Amino acid sequence: MIHAAELADILNGRVGSLTIAPDGTLRIDDPPPGAIFPGSFNPLHEGHIGLQRAVVVMTGQPVHFELTIRNADKGELSLAEIERRVAQFRGRYYVILAAAPLFVQKARLYPGRAFVLGYDTALRLVSPTYYGSYEAMQAAFAAIAAANCRFFVAGRLIDGRFCTLADLNLPIGYEKLFIPVPEHLFRRDISSTELRSREMSDTPNTTNR
Repeated sequence: MIHAAELADILNGRVGSLTIAPDGTLRIDDPPPGAIFPGSFNPLHEGHIGLQRAVVVMTGQPVHFELTIRNADKGELSLAEIERRVAQFRGRYYVILAAAPLFVQKARLYPGRAFVLGYDTALRLVSPTYYGSYEAMQAAFAAIAAANCRFFVAGRLIDGRFCTLADLNLPIGYEKLFIPVPEHLFRRDISSTELRSREMSDTPNTTNR
């Protein structure tokens, strides 16, 4: 179980990361070796598992999930919500908790690591408007490259078209930081938003019962 004090330490920056092993044991600032797969995992689904396994096949190294508890767009998760999402990994996978929503922050937290992401996340990552300017984006990628980090990018179906790394305008000089996940190794036309909508529609309405 995660305690409020541990969560506060992460949010206040006293602790960089908290790793929860499948058996529930905790590791402070000691993420296991391997690639990092950040996400909200609301819910954890077969698309996440499939992408994790594909990168394991590509690298021969483990891939660990990171639940980002402070999102750049959506704010911080509550302790109850964090515990709910962490429960999905129990007995199955390591999950790392961290409050580093930006990849330049993650690069400082996990130097030398590869990050696993889908096309939609990669699209934001290489968009100058997400940083405020092209110069700010280039500075962020300079820091990521200095930390010896890289990205595995999986394709995604968007508006009826399967988009891949080849469809992105990568920052000049940093193209080699990006590695495509081949479609034959991974393709799942599924989204967390669709799964949540499906779960809500399947939940019986007991208001008038």
